[in-house]
Amino acid sequence: MKAPARDQQRLLSVQAHDTQLHRLAHKRAGLPALAELALVRDQEQIVGGELEIAKAGQGDIRRDLTRLEDEIAKVEARRKRDRERLDSGGGLSRELVSLQQEIESLDRRRDALEENALEVMERAEEAQRAVAGLEASLARLGAEGAAAQTRLDAELGQIGQAEAAEQAARAEAAAGLDEALLALYERLRARLGGVGAAALVARRCEGCGMDLSASDLGAIRVLAEDDVARCEECGRILVRGEDSGL
Repeated sequence: MKAPARDQQRLLSVQAHDTQLHRLAHKRAGLPALAELALVRDQEQIVGGELEIAKAGQGDIRRDLTRLEDEIAKVEARRKRDRERLDSGGGLSRELVSLQQEIESLDRRRDALEENALEVMERAEEAQRAVAGLEASLARLGAEGAAAQTRLDAELGQIGQAEAAEQAARAEAAAGLDEALLALYERLRARLGGVGAAALVARRCEGCGMDLSASDLGAIRVLAEDDVARCEECGRILVRGEDSGL
């Protein structure tokens, strides 16, 4: 394959911009704020789930308390009616004894219900504290997430500006290059980890870091200036220069 020697030299500039763009993309993916934000979002999901469970439990406790309060109210209403009948003194003595016994039974029932209600009220207070704590944690995580998002947006903005500048410089460096040479470079770059062209410096391929053998150097040495050299080890385009050691 042939391409003007000047275009081959310019290809190194294109490669330099592509390498920098790759580094910027890697930097974008590894921003600390990105990992921090992901961690906060995961924690928010966990705490949010715990909060939903806590609120559901709190609702169950409130319903239990309401049920107990209703039962206590019913017992009190029935006790009041029995007490009024007993205090009126009307009816046979046997009926009055039965009323007295029922009032005593209702008193025991009311005391048991009130004791249960007190226990449920304590559980309700504990549930409220748990909900409040989880809500506070969720609010704290929200603030941390907002701060991380602000930092991330700022860092992404800086990287975006750097990428735009690199892309513009890359487009300028690639403008007018031999189309076949550029197409080969793109194919190699896609296949070889983002590096499609490398300089030959001191008889070493800067792409794979391997020293060329004497026979490989001899083959390159006899190439015409516009012949496109390739590294026998990695297959990348080798760009010759004054420091190639040929």
